[in-house]
Amino acid sequence: MSSFKNSIVTVNAAFNCLAYALIIAMARVIGDPKYKSYSNGRGLKKPVEGLLKASCVDLCNGAGFEELRQYQGKISDYKIIVFDDLNPHRVMFSGNLSSAKKLHLLYDRNNEHYNVITSLKGDMSKLYICSGCGTLNEFMHKCDKVCSLCTATPPCTKDRTKHCSTCNRRFLSEKCFQNHLILKVKGKLFFQ
Repeated sequence: MSSFKNSIVTVNAAFNCLAYALIIAMARVIGDPKYKSYSNGRGLKKPVEGLLKASCVDLCNGAGFEELRQYQGKISDYKIIVFDDLNPHRVMFSGNLSSAKKLHLLYDRNNEHYNVITSLKGDMSKLYICSGCGTLNEFMHKCDKVCSLCTATPPCTKDRTKHCSTCNRRFLSEKCFQNHLILKVKGKLFFQ
């Protein structure tokens, strides 16, 4: 990769770059006030050491699929997604499907190095990212991993249908009905 876009945080660590990238990505996802300093390479030593110690993942020989699986098992509140170079169709690793907290990383094969993607839309030049399957497209698509009525992931299962008098639609269950009251579609709330 010759140059990076603004939507990528370059991890400057020569060793343990996966651990550094994960700390930076987690800080971004949870809105940690330290994210700005982390993304500039400051204050990362202790959090990275803590992650390495807590996870017991050995990065002495680099980080591949096995190390990614180990980290995914240890930080199960997050979904680790690793893209291979700047190609959106080449997802190298996709972890815990049920988590809404997604850590998007970019793996540079030439340098065997991980960096953090802060905006898939900006980085991959795509207009739409499916919240269910993570597919990047230039248009929305029908996804079997998202409820077509309330947009929840995973999709709702049919129980006792419930009618909404406000929008005059039927929902698969009470939970599906409640989801449609609070979940966002295209950045807007359905009802409040």
